[in-house]
Amino acid sequence: MRFEFAAAGRILFGPGTLEEIPSLVDDLGKKALLVHGRGRERARRLEEVLHPKGFEVVTFSVWGEPTTDLVEEGVRLARDEKCRVVLGIGGGSVLDTGKAIAALGPNDGPLLDYLEVIGKGKPLLVPSLPFVAIPTTAGTGSEVTRNAVLASREHGVKVSLRNASMLPRLAVVDPLLTHSLPPTVTASTGMDALTQLIEPFLSNASNPLTDSLCREAIPRVARALPRAFRNGSDSRAREDLALGSLFSGLALANARLGAVHGLAGTLGGMFPAPHGAVCARLLPLVFEANAQALRSRNPLSPVLDRLAETARLLTGKASATPEDAVNRLQSLCSDLCIPSLSAFGVTSGDIPVVAARARKASSMKGNPVPLTDEELGEILLRAL
Repeated sequence: MRFEFAAAGRILFGPGTLEEIPSLVDDLGKKALLVHGRGRERARRLEEVLHPKGFEVVTFSVWGEPTTDLVEEGVRLARDEKCRVVLGIGGGSVLDTGKAIAALGPNDGPLLDYLEVIGKGKPLLVPSLPFVAIPTTAGTGSEVTRNAVLASREHGVKVSLRNASMLPRLAVVDPLLTHSLPPTVTASTGMDALTQLIEPFLSNASNPLTDSLCREAIPRVARALPRAFRNGSDSRAREDLALGSLFSGLALANARLGAVHGLAGTLGGMFPAPHGAVCARLLPLVFEANAQALRSRNPLSPVLDRLAETARLLTGKASATPEDAVNRLQSLCSDLCIPSLSAFGVTSGDIPVVAARARKASSMKGNPVPLTDEELGEILLRAL
């Protein structure tokens, strides 16, 4: 047995922890780039607690999913303003943007030099600026991962900027920041977190540490998500979702994902589709396809036991089967009003291109069984 476990330098979890940030970052530098989403309310609150402590704050807004152009704009601002620390407060798009800006700021050369797949994949030789991650959604787990997923409109794909120094110096997870999320965002981000717990648990790179995180968090998220969807001020449900999201980030950063993310990343680069909603739509179909493929090609695989254990974690039933897991996941998608892929413009004619591109995705390498083009095509067809 051999594995590595990496995480943010420090993790602080709990309601009201936003107020503690000034004392936690005091030694990182007084000139900060604050990366935030389209809503400024939470960013303003963070500014309010930073200014009395002598921090000079420069703001940078992220209005959608992070793109290569947006990151390059942020890097120029950080360099021009001579920022010494980067803080990101927002959803996964904001955190990935801030993480990428912090990483590229001290390094020479264009972003494309360092990107996977479409770039040269050069290593980042100079360590990242200190990055502080403050998530306001419960879904991506980006506050504890070492990569940033960026869209290249020119190439029509999403790719990763990845380096060990990109792990945030500090992650502050305050569940109170998620209470105002609308139901659609709660559903999408929550299902993303659930996917990021199930796929590492089933992946070919799982380990005892990630397993323990997934076993703890899968039932929490499955129980809490419908409650938070119906009542956004349910503090216990919000806390469970925030914890589940944090654990999902730790799991995916130290194990692998699978075919859901392989397909979702490809679709996200080709269509204006929310990542979490796409993952949700694909999750029960990929789960079912993996079970069928393993039974037919490797009926003695220990992953079949994992599939059954996942079903027990999702349903709370000791006798649950993989089919029960599929039914539970489909029921969640229905209860959370998850749209079909066709709602985002995906058609049957797109399936061969999506399947071919997804096969090259790094996430596919973690799937517990290689799926054929025909199996991937069937998953996509049923998700339309």
